[in-house]
Amino acid sequence: MSDADWVEFLQWALPRLHLRWPGFRKVRRQVCRRIRHRLLELNLQDLAAYRDLLARGPAEWSRLDACCRISISRFYRDRDVFDFLRDRVLPQLACRATDAGRSVLRCWSVGCASGEEPYTLSIMWQADLGARFPGLDLEVVATDIDAQLLQRARRAVYGRSSLKDLPDAWVSLAFQPEGEAYRLAEPFRGGVRWVQQDLRQEAPAGEFELVLCRHLALTYFDESLQEQILRRIAAHMPSGGVLVTSKKETLPAGCELFLPGPARLGTYRRR
Repeated sequence: MSDADWVEFLQWALPRLHLRWPGFRKVRRQVCRRIRHRLLELNLQDLAAYRDLLARGPAEWSRLDACCRISISRFYRDRDVFDFLRDRVLPQLACRATDAGRSVLRCWSVGCASGEEPYTLSIMWQADLGARFPGLDLEVVATDIDAQLLQRARRAVYGRSSLKDLPDAWVSLAFQPEGEAYRLAEPFRGGVRWVQQDLRQEAPAGEFELVLCRHLALTYFDESLQEQILRRIAAHMPSGGVLVTSKKETLPAGCELFLPGPARLGTYRRR
């Protein structure tokens, strides 16, 4: 099967899953590799036969949906964004929480994959910010649809390449060498809670002052699904809470739930 065959198939299938072809264009090989493995499992010869199977009913669509999950992640991904969170956003949110008499600052990492993003927040808080706000704890709720990725996150063992963007001092402080890999030390893991959830269907309970939804909904989901998800996220944020997307993502036109933050950093304030 040629690349053109795969492109044609994805352009046909993705909209039926409320997914956007432009978001998958550069990562399609990862998706195609999974679908190819699925064809072997089903003993199907080509994509035409797979389309016939999909046309027979909804059962196989959930398997195809699972093939289309992208899970590229690393610690401190988009360094300037995390620098901004460390220097501006988290201190402001922490001051507000302290002034309100709260003892916990709650964050939600959406589509957390194997845990690099929520653990980055935990390391940042304990290595840098926590001492400035005694009596205030950081709680990170990390959600993902994929149980295997969450299992990897709980293990907290990573290759050196996943840590390349973290400040060296934080790597030395937070990680213990384990063979050719690195294990996150227990004190940096306790403030993160893992929940298996599909963002398209549900959200964790309570309100979150900070929500990170990066390289997921606004990249891969179609606009109607983006709007639905943004409403769900907004319903779990107080006014003035901060939403963080990736730098290349933009909110759908006409979205009035959030006010834009600094240009090029993908941060928004809940109205």
